[in-house]
Amino acid sequence: MGPIILEFAEDINASAQVGDTLYFTDDANGDTIQLIGEVSAIAGKIVTATIADIQKRPTIDSFILFSKTAKVNTSNLKGYYAEMQFKNNSLDYSELFLVGSQVFESSK
Repeated sequence: MGPIILEFAEDINASAQVGDTLYFTDDANGDTIQLIGEVSAIAGKIVTATIADIQKRPTIDSFILFSKTAKVNTSNLKGYYAEMQFKNNSLDYSELFLVGSQVFESSK
């Protein structure tokens, strides 16, 4: 295994990070997606990843995509918050017993 260095004309997606998995496709429909390897560094518009020596390599016309590792990115929400305010207009005694919410990942 060795490094592969990919330089892009546009900025790298802000959510890309070291440890993500890189893939590429050469067909217009994206039917055949091939593994590049794990991202080892990101600097500006350059991404470095590890790639097997026998692995097919992307060309200048390949579409590059990445996926997040589930073991790292599913434990907590990052960058999102909710603010709630509860009001009780009743004159009788009342008590709030439980507040819950449902959260799911929509970007998979």
